[in-house]
Amino acid sequence: MSFFDDASLAFLPSGAAGKDTKAYSIKPTDGSGDFTFSRGSNLAATRVGPTGLIEKGRENLLTYSNEFDTTWFNGSSSETNGQPDKDGGTDAWLVTKSAANGYIGQNITQSGVTTFSVYAKANDSDYMQFLCDGGAYQFFNLSNGSLAAGNAIDAEIEAIGTDGWYRCSMVQNASITRARIYPAENNTTSASSGSIYIQDSQLEIGLAATEVIESGATTGKAGLLEDEPRFDYSGGATCPSLLLEGSRTNLVSQSEYFGDNSNSNCTIDINDATSPDGLTTASKVIGSGTDIFIRTRQSVAVPSAGDYIFSLFAKKGNVTKVEIRALTYSGSTGLTEAKFDLEAGTALTAGAFIEDYGNGWYKCSTSVTIDAGDLSGSLSVYAIGSNGSIIYSSNADTNGEYFYTWGWEVEAGSYPTSYIPNHSGTGSVTRGADVCTGAGDASTFNDSEGVLYAEISALADDGTFRQLGLTNPVGNNQVNLSFDSTSNRIGGIVVSSGTYYVLNHIVSNTTLMAKVAIKYKVNDISLYVNGVEVDSISTAVMPSSLNQFNFSIGVGGANKFYGNAKQVLYFPTALSDADLETLTTL
Repeated sequence: MSFFDDASLAFLPSGAAGKDTKAYSIKPTDGSGDFTFSRGSNLAATRVGPTGLIEKGRENLLTYSNEFDTTWFNGSSSETNGQPDKDGGTDAWLVTKSAANGYIGQNITQSGVTTFSVYAKANDSDYMQFLCDGGAYQFFNLSNGSLAAGNAIDAEIEAIGTDGWYRCSMVQNASITRARIYPAENNTTSASSGSIYIQDSQLEIGLAATEVIESGATTGKAGLLEDEPRFDYSGGATCPSLLLEGSRTNLVSQSEYFGDNSNSNCTIDINDATSPDGLTTASKVIGSGTDIFIRTRQSVAVPSAGDYIFSLFAKKGNVTKVEIRALTYSGSTGLTEAKFDLEAGTALTAGAFIEDYGNGWYKCSTSVTIDAGDLSGSLSVYAIGSNGSIIYSSNADTNGEYFYTWGWEVEAGSYPTSYIPNHSGTGSVTRGADVCTGAGDASTFNDSEGVLYAEISALADDGTFRQLGLTNPVGNNQVNLSFDSTSNRIGGIVVSSGTYYVLNHIVSNTTLMAKVAIKYKVNDISLYVNGVEVDSISTAVMPSSLNQFNFSIGVGGANKFYGNAKQVLYFPTALSDADLETLTTL
């Protein structure tokens, strides 16, 4: 039989699409099976994309990014559009100064780590200067494609084609109020005349210039957007699952820039290696040979006592093992120190977490219970020497020892969640909870019999009760699948006018994908897990008024399903035992 043909609702992330506020089912085709999706109003969420790289939301904070006669203003300069551009068109602009220090600029208030970029080409002037008020400056030599004078924490000039165009970018960590572009000559802007061509300006949060996002009257956005469902390919998956997580906050104020870290016997080379998001934003931690240990540290304050996860991404260099420490939290318990083997990809400390992100990168995490007596401390990472200790045999042995790091995070909770970038330098960033509700209607579901099937996994076996399934607006009639508060238990529930019929089954690990189905009809309810009927009830009354599928069941959606859903199918008739075995077999 064709299970898809017989289903009245089919949601498969591998075949479905999604955008802001919608996750599309592929059946029914009239839109009534689509989910309403929300997460929040910022770009804090990430996912692992089909290439295996972490994908983020991106935003061009400048308005009218290639219309320099709008919100941009002139300081002894003028601009002319319709100039030959880098792509063979006429979208470039000629900026001409009429006095010394002439520039074009835009007011923009932004703090933390940002990257300012523009495409540029020499004309009467061979140089260009970037200057951000309150931030950094950088000169670029447009005649030979080299960096000139500047105080940016990093800068790049990249040749585009063979016609003299370059993409110029400058990274800064500051509170800025204005972004300026100057025609310049040999590291100075003092000449009374001069001109350059420019195209496609961008100011974005982070350590690297990414693909240009056009903006107009409002900022431009791309990548993973605020209320966009996350189809996630973690673990090298060829087909994605819908990732649903609760709200989490990254308390590390600089999650990728470590130039202001407190270091012991090491230097930090920022933007030294390709990071798990595919950009060159990973840092190299290099031993200096002046002490017997290598450590870099960032202060972190937590808001209250409780369980926290301390995480960072690490990749081996000639150092192949590292240790994470949650330091100076008095009265803390749990794994305040955890060791990891970056060559074998294993946690060397029982209870620690390690996850492979490809290209040699691992997310290393440890859990800490912090006492109310001291909420201030730090996240640190130490190199482990060939002697198996963070204490090397001599100072000389640390010289030139190195490893890579990126993506630091401290979040309240008992298990790690997806990476939350934070470049603020002073505060935290919160990812809103994923909420996916409202698929189907009364014509999709059958009150008297049917089958609800899902291929799902939990984020963790954390003692919370999570449900997905069919309900009515009142909630006292339901057909659900669940991860139970009892350890490693998957359940099925039918609720008829407030009477509960509960089935359950213990599995080895709820974080592994399981194929689960609940069949219901009068006096015949059964639960199938991974090809086997695991529980049944022979006396039961059926629910009524089933008219919606939700990934959160209970009064007010209290029992939200947080986990991964690879597919969901609903059948308006009860399938045979043989079909249920086939449907749920891994």
